[in-house]
Order: sequence, then C-alpha cells, then structure tokens
Amino acid sequence: MDWLTPQEWAAVALSLRVALWATVGSLPLAILVALALARGTFPGKQLLNGLVHLPLILPPVVTGYLLLITFGKRAPVGAFLYDTFGLVLAFRWTGAALAAAIMAFPLMVRAIRLAIEAVDPKLEQAAATLGASRLMVFATVTLPLVLPGIIAGAILAFAKAMGEFGATITFVSNIPGQTQTLPSAIYAFLQVPGGEASALKLVGVSVALAMGALLASEALARRAAQKVQG
Repeated sequence: MDWLTPQEWAAVALSLRVALWATVGSLPLAILVALALARGTFPGKQLLNGLVHLPLILPPVVTGYLLLITFGKRAPVGAFLYDTFGLVLAFRWTGAALAAAIMAFPLMVRAIRLAIEAVDPKLEQAAATLGASRLMVFATVTLPLVLPGIIAGAILAFAKAMGEFGATITFVSNIPGQTQTLPSAIYAFLQVPGGEASALKLVGVSVALAMGALLASEALARRAAQKVQG
C-alpha cells in the first residue's frame, strides 16, 4: 500500500493485529458461552445473557472507563496482572485488543448461538445413545454442523474489532504507533487542517474491510443453513 503513508499504514497494521488477537482470544469463551445459552438450563442464565449483550447497549465510553478502573495499572485487576505477570493493558495495544474483544463478543456469541440452536437435538441424542460422551457428541456432531456459524461469528467480531473506537480510545488513548488504530487515526486526522485526505483514505480501507467481512459472513451463514437443512 504505497498510497498510504507510514503513519497511516501503522494504524492499519495495528488495527489488524488488535482485531486478530481480539477475535482469536475470545473465540473459545464465545463458543462455551453460546453453548451454555443455547443448550444449558441453569440459574442465572438470563443474567449471563444480559451481561454478554451489555456492551451492545452501553455507551462505548462507559465500557472503556470500566476497563480503565478495572485493568488500569493501579486498579485491582490491573495491579495484580502487573505484579504477577508484568502485563500492562492500559495505554497499550494489548488493552486495545481487550477492549475490542469485549465490544465484539456479543456479536460472536449471538452468531454461534443461532448456529447451535439450528442443530436438531435429535442428532446429538442419537450419538449419545450410542455411548458417546457429551464432549464426543459436541466434537463429532455439533461442532461440524455449527462450524460455518462459528466462522461467520468470528468474521463479524473481527470486523467489529477493526472499527471499535469509543472503548478503545478511553482505555488506551490515541498514541501514534502504539495504540492508534484505524478509527482513532481517522479521528486524529480530522482534527488537524489538511488531514481530510488521509482520513478519506483510511475511511476507504475501513469500508472495504467491513464490506468484505459482511459478505463473507452472509455467505457462511447461508452455507450453515443449507448444511443443517440438508
């Protein structure tokens, strides 16, 4: 991308890095939570469902502030992580990945949950009657059927993580080359005279990535529906 300056390319590269780690890091938990919400019956299920979807309805700045007072270097959890593992999240790219993961988590869980709910429970029951354990049933029956839904959810979460702004800038600020992602770079360019051209280029990159992710997600969702119906 020679048409991007080093600063613009750094923002794109960091956004890709943040979105990738946010998606990969939260995917196992998203599968477990989606499975619990789709198949589980336990006290507090509605509370868990509400907590999962809370980032969608809270102002992103509120989510970022809650992360800051929880994972800041002097905050309870943040101090523990720093003293025990030397891990700093606030004002670091790792914090941006955490913020992006939390904001994208509801979309990922919802896509996977819908895919699990579309699977006929009789198929799982049939495997269980043949002596397969619950883990084996999930690995050999449920997982192959919901895999396109998992991929679709991961793609949606990746796209959401790429575009996350409010929680990220509140938690990790907007430091060029360190925490400046695509949205924060666009915001920064719009604040200086003559920065509109750079902002427009990054907007184009953002739109292209988002549209590509949405098209891929829709295609995988249709494939999942056809696979389950077939």
